This record gives sequence, C-alpha cells and structure tokens, in this order.
Amino acid sequence: MTATTVLTARALLLDMDGTLVNSDAVVERIWRRWADRHGLDGDEVMKVVHGRQGHASMALLLPDRPVEQNLADNARMLAEETSDMDGVVAIPGAREFLHSLRGLPHALVTSADVALSTARMAAAGLELPAVRITAESVGASKPDPEGFLKGAAELGVAPQDCVVFEDSGAGIAAGRAAGMRVVGVGPRAGLHGPDALVRNLTGVRVEAAGGGTIRLHIA
Repeated sequence: MTATTVLTARALLLDMDGTLVNSDAVVERIWRRWADRHGLDGDEVMKVVHGRQGHASMALLLPDRPVEQNLADNARMLAEETSDMDGVVAIPGAREFLHSLRGLPHALVTSADVALSTARMAAAGLELPAVRITAESVGASKPDPEGFLKGAAELGVAPQDCVVFEDSGAGIAAGRAAGMRVVGVGPRAGLHGPDALVRNLTGVRVEAAGGGTIRLHIA
C-alpha cells in the first residue's frame, strides 16, 4: 500500500521545465553545444544548468567572463531554444493537474522568458496559468527566492501558505528560501530533500477544501 502525504495551501507555484514540461532533450542539445564551444565538460555543465536562468549558469561555469558577455550569450541561446521544440512533451499527469487547478490560486514561476515559456507550454499541449512570473519579471535567478515571492504577492497569498512544485536543486533552494514548502517532481528533485517527492504529476491529487484552502494528496 502506497503512503500518501497530505499538504494544505492557499496557492500553488509551479516551475515549468522538468515539472510541467519535459524539455530535457533540447536543453541537453543546446547546453552541450555551448559546453563544447567553451571547452567545458558537458556532464559537469548539465549538473549546473537546470533551474537557473542561462546567464546565471554561465556566471558559475565561467566566473571570469564579463556579465555583458553572459547576457548576450544567454539571449542567443534563448532564441535558439525557442525555435527548437523537438522532443518537448508534457510531464505525465501535467495536463490533468493543471485542469484540476482551474479556479484555484496558482502561478507559473519559471526561469524561461515569455517567448520560451509560451512556446514550450504550447508544444507540450498545456494551458498557461493566468499568473506567470518569467525571467523578465525578476532581477535575480533561482536559487534566489524573488520569483516565488513575486508569485505569492501576485496571488495575494502569504509565502508560508504557498506550496512550490519544482524539479531542480536551484528551484527547491529558491522555494525554501522563500519560506515555502516544496513538492519535488522527478529524480533530480529527490537529490535535494523536498518536503514531498513524486515521480511525476500523476502522483498528485488536488482537492478544493473550505475557506480557500487547497488540499494536496501526494502519493
């Protein structure tokens, strides 16, 4: 018999890549090409890039490079990613999960920009939440908590009343730093000790409870 964790919240904040959308194939293609261009080990690069904005990953990987170069490189890579949807699919259960959130407070909080997040959600056949915090919305990338705190503020919900869904170490750290509980999605998340862990979103059932409360049943 599978044990079920029950969490209550007033709002849910959802990462995109690795949480709602499986974009690993394109992320691997583009970042491994970037690693080759800069003489870096592709496997080591892939340990860093998930969850962060591209320029923040570059700052960690090439610490002596000027910020302006990272920003310019990031802009080129975002355009490249936005034009490459080969292999982008929904995480199992994502479509049903988003459908179950209709009418309930929730927001997308992603390190992607507007163009990339719109394209990937469309490629995966997923509807975009009405409230979206993207790269343009923040001054600092995950693991900084700014994006999650802005999402909570947009929804008018206190941070401690939010539950974050995340797949990456940077994202889980950002949710924790925001004072929120975190549900980890997928194998990457399991390495970073989230409050609850699911293989994919088929393991989550959403229930609208009384008094504006959302009850999450996590198997």
